Amino acid sequence: MKVTAQYSKKYIDSDQFITYVLYTKTLTEESVTAMTETKRKEKIRINAFWGDIFSKHKSRRRITNVEVLKLCPLFQHLTVRELGKISGLIYERRYQAGEYLFEKDQPGTAMFIIKSGLIKIVVPGRDGEETELATLEPEDFVGELALLDDSPRSASAKAAEKTEALAFFREDLGELLETYPVIASKILRDLSIIIGQRLKTSNEQLYSRSE
Repeated sequence: MKVTAQYSKKYIDSDQFITYVLYTKTLTEESVTAMTETKRKEKIRINAFWGDIFSKHKSRRRITNVEVLKLCPLFQHLTVRELGKISGLIYERRYQAGEYLFEKDQPGTAMFIIKSGLIKIVVPGRDGEETELATLEPEDFVGELALLDDSPRSASAKAAEKTEALAFFREDLGELLETYPVIASKILRDLSIIIGQRLKTSNEQLYSRSE
């Protein structure tokens, strides 16, 4: 940030100085040209500096599935090696705007972690219109109760734009319990914490509405 401030100051000072000397006619035409050329070179340096930063930033945005899993609270206590095991079990899904990840009343089979894009949580109304309950962004997750049983979905999850998601199926968690029980127990422990926190939040909201 210090570099940005210094460069910005140079721009301001150069512009003000050129404007001043042109107005007072105290600089020769050659001096103005030299000053403008200096400014142009400085601008090239700044563009190169920031271009490098943004190119690195853009490359970081395309994170790996293991990194996505690590950002999810459900897998936060797994080691890198354990995350690698989970990465081999998940399924990458791509959705166009308007496509459903799952719909209300369908049996739950998997949870989804948003890798890119936007997901709307909606419920259909009697008039056919959908009521939006929430918007999920990258790193958010939905449908985690499906890891416990196949209870019907209480709402629909719909892509609001082109979206990538990682699906983790209950069947694979069951297999994990048999092959890697330590990993599965960590996931289930964090799942129970997440469910407990969400129930607590729901109860607090219901209590505040009743007052």
